[in-house]
Amino acid sequence: MTRDMKTIAVIPARGGSKGLVNKNIHPVAGIPLLAWTVQQALEAVLVDRVFVTTNDPAIAEVAREYGAEVIERPDGISGDKATSEAAIQHALETVARDHGVVPDTVVFLQATSPLRLPGDIDRAIETFRNEGADSLISVTRADDLTIWERRQEAWDSVNFDYRNRGMRQDRPAQFIENGSIYIFTPEVLKRYGNRIGQKLTAYTMEFWQTWEIDTIEEVDLVEYYLKKKGLPAPAARPDNQHQ
Repeated sequence: MTRDMKTIAVIPARGGSKGLVNKNIHPVAGIPLLAWTVQQALEAVLVDRVFVTTNDPAIAEVAREYGAEVIERPDGISGDKATSEAAIQHALETVARDHGVVPDTVVFLQATSPLRLPGDIDRAIETFRNEGADSLISVTRADDLTIWERRQEAWDSVNFDYRNRGMRQDRPAQFIENGSIYIFTPEVLKRYGNRIGQKLTAYTMEFWQTWEIDTIEEVDLVEYYLKKKGLPAPAARPDNQHQ
């Protein structure tokens, strides 16, 4: 058994994406998309190990090149309908069996959401610990979003009352789950089969950090913010892996 491990990051990155082919390794600002999240996880002081779970050899090669450890994901949990929870549960079983690592905290990072500032992951972990939570989601404020829903033949306002709009600043604060950072205990995943448990907290990020990459059009938008905010570009570091 290795030293007492506290926190691991798990980045699911399956192959076979359809909206944007090879999405997880598509060049973003000249660097494979996955590499941005791998670097951010490696640079988090409070993360002990970084694992990428994938069924794709090309994705695995990129993950190793940029310093992550790779978990080979079975085809049975790699299809379009496979959940991230299934991939992470398999990853936890694998790191326990093959690496002797049984973490008390899991940081789940989506490769498609690379707009994280240095320190975001550490601050989210600190929030999770300080509040005694069993799960955390990253969010952004949705103050300027007025959402409508069509119910049968009628339209209805969802997050505000169109009959009494009032001033924006007077409305209750509402938040978007931005998909950038999730944190939970392994027990939450085991008990509920979900990334969210019974004592949820949130880490608030800036609205521009809401954007993620699912289509080719979003690549340009994310690249704009990566450059505008001066986020450090990843560098290959395969020798940084744990054995």
